[in-house]
Parts: sequence; structure tokens; C-alpha cells
Amino acid sequence: MLAIAVLAAGKGTRMKSQLPKVLQPLAGATLIERVLASCTSLQPQRKLLIVGHQAERVRESLAAIDGLEFVLQQPQKGTGHALQQLLTPLEGFQGNLLVLNGDVPLLRPETLERLLERHTSSGAAVTLLTARLPDPSGYGRVVVDASGAVTAIVEHRDCSPAELEISLINAGIYCFNWPQLAEVLPQLSADNDQGELYLTDTVAMLSSAVHLEVSDASEIGGINDRIQLANCEAALQERLRNYWMAQGVTFIDPASCTLSDGTSFGSDVVVEPQCHFRGQTRVGDGCRIGPGCLLVDAELGDQVEAVYAVIREAKVAAGCAIGPYAHLRPGADLSADCRVGNFVEIKKSLVGAGSKVNHLSYIGDATVGAGVNIGAGTITANYDGVNKHRTAIGAGSKTGANSVLVAPLTIGANVTIGAGSCITKDVPDGALALGRSRQLIKENWRGPLPQTNAKPDPVNPA
Repeated sequence: MLAIAVLAAGKGTRMKSQLPKVLQPLAGATLIERVLASCTSLQPQRKLLIVGHQAERVRESLAAIDGLEFVLQQPQKGTGHALQQLLTPLEGFQGNLLVLNGDVPLLRPETLERLLERHTSSGAAVTLLTARLPDPSGYGRVVVDASGAVTAIVEHRDCSPAELEISLINAGIYCFNWPQLAEVLPQLSADNDQGELYLTDTVAMLSSAVHLEVSDASEIGGINDRIQLANCEAALQERLRNYWMAQGVTFIDPASCTLSDGTSFGSDVVVEPQCHFRGQTRVGDGCRIGPGCLLVDAELGDQVEAVYAVIREAKVAAGCAIGPYAHLRPGADLSADCRVGNFVEIKKSLVGAGSKVNHLSYIGDATVGAGVNIGAGTITANYDGVNKHRTAIGAGSKTGANSVLVAPLTIGANVTIGAGSCITKDVPDGALALGRSRQLIKENWRGPLPQTNAKPDPVNPA
């Protein structure tokens, strides 16, 4: 059996934020969400989160995760004290306990799987994750004997000059035999520089300890301030981009683009510079995205082209062209082979196959049939000041430039709307609709005559 405990009680004062450290965002997810996701493949029987600072806020943010148990550590007196809080919830538990930190979000699932395998095969009381760093300053040093067994972990501030020369560091990730750990936890002492109960002290108290050295030290990087958060974001973004490039996606300038874990790409996708993908975005085969695009929870079919576009919670079918400077807002749903051009905004609207909205238009709360041509400057006036109303435009219709369609409104199929029209009444199939004022021309117009009795301007006299 396996239980997982995540240490998430700290204040994170160096973040200088009103937000708890474990709730800081990283590539579209919080730090704690990433830590919990890294151990999903282990299928633990128990998942315990040790909380303290803003505990209720952390609890609320993770309410959607099934089976998560919250354990309060108040006050926070070190990592050993945090694990002491598990003595009651895990009373009688006979399996292994994997201990993770809520601010170490880059651990790969396969690394944790290897750690658990090493612990199980060795029969040790504890197996810890280690790494070798060229500059181990600030990290606890791992002391091993000639056989490779771990004899002690010494915090940096408590190291002797000889121990400071050790490059093998403690990553703060452990797998314990819980019954053995439970026996020694009450024996921990706060006789150290910080006056805290160190979990690392249990290593010397247990019957045997081994370690697993991680091959990529970036996995164990913790986050204590904004600089480390930015470094972690950069490492994660590089990891995501490298993965998708290995799957056949072309990034013209990889470093200028950012992804989320939920982003997925089809084959032969080309991503131009300065493109950003958020949430659960799906990009189909053969798409060309960018430069300068933002996609958030968007769904793109095959062979879509987008340039300088924002596509947010919208669906774009195969063969569409979007942009430049187009905005597809939530609920926009484009059928195949549509064209949405410069300075066009579409929201909560279904646009039929082959339709074109090429310039300077707003289409909101509308249903547009197939093969419709929306003229430049066409507006669906969907809001009456209180409620939103829908506009329906039938297949094959055309709107002239600078048309205003005042909803609720139904325009039939194969209708032509004259340029400059304001349409307020339904239009039947095949009709021509005009709603403009009569043009008035006054020939030989000289304009207003100057006033003869006008007072001089005291600031700018004539």
C-alpha cells in the first residue's frame, strides 16, 4: 500500500504575495496541482496534504480533487513536525509513505516511479531522492558510507567544513516505511540552529537508508521567490516545447512561445514566433499559427491558419483562415473554410461553411448560414440595454458595408442588404433590404456665413 503526503503549510514569505506559495501559477496550473499530478500514475491509496498558512484557501482551490485529505499543521515547526501530524490520520497504516514538497513542481512521474521501485527492492526503511550539483550551497548534504548507504543528512547551516565539500544533496523527496517512521517521529529534537524538528534527522534513527540519484537536477528545483518561479517556468516551457518538437511540431522561434500542459498539436503544425497556448487548446494537423497569436481553450481543426489573432474558448473547423487582428471570443463556432479577417470580433455565434467576415465587423449572438458574405463594418446589434438577442442570417446572403442588424432579427437566405442600412425587421428569402436615409444634395452650397456682430476672441484676437 502507498500513501502520499505533500508538505504545503509554509508561508512563502519570499514570494512577497498575498497568494499562498503553493497556489502560485506555473504554465497554467498551480504549484500544488503540478505536484499532485506528478504522482497520479502511482495510484496511491491515501493522499494527504499538510496545510497551514491560508489553509482554507488552499483547501478551496483543490476542492475538485477526489480523495484528497487535508491535515492541519499549526504552528509550523519544521518538516519533522509536519510529519508528526500524520501519526493520527495514518494510525495502523502498514504501507509506504511518499513525502513530496508542494513547491517542487517539476518532478517527472517516471522519477517517482523509479524512487518507489528502488525503495521496494532495497527493503530500506527510507529511500531519498538525491542530486549532484556543481554548487550545492543552501542544500542539505547527503553523507554516504563506502557501500553507498546513507548515514546522515546534514542541513547546510549545520554542516562542518568537510561536509560543505559534499556535492550530493538532499532533494527533500522521501519514501518511508511508515510503521518504522512512525516509531521514531516522536523522538525528534529541535536542538539545531533553527529550533525546528527536521525530518532529515529520522534518517540516522532508522535501520537503513538508501538513495536514488536523479539524472536531471532541474527536476528537484524548489521555488522560494519570484526568480526561482521564473526559472522553473522557463525549464517547464522548454520541456513542453521539446516534447512537441519531438512529436513533429515546428517552432520557428521556440523561446518566444509558451504552452500549457493541456495544449496538444496534430502533425505538421508550424508555430510562428510569439504564440501562446493556454488551457486545453487543441490544434489540428497542418495548421499554421502566428506570428503573434493567443489561443486559450481553443479547438482548431486541420489546415487552419491564424495570424495576430486571439482565439478564446472558440471552435474553428478545418480550412479556416483567421486574422490578422481578429478576436474569436467564447462561443464562437466557425464551420469549415470560413474567413475571418482584420479587426473582426465574433462571440457566441455559429458561422456556416465558407462564409466570410473579412473586415471591421462585430458578430455577436448570431447564426450565420453557409456561404454568407458579411460586408465591412457590419454589426449585429445584440444588446438592448437589458437583454441579449439573436440574429439569424440565411445561407448565401450578403450584407453591404456599414450595415447594422438590430436583433432580434431573422434574415432569410440569399438576401442582399444594401450598404449603410439599419435593418430592424425580418427579411424574407431572396429579398433586397434597404434601411438608409434618403440622400439630400444642395447645390452651390456656400456653408454658413461669418457672423457680423461676433465679439473678438480675447485670447486670439483677429
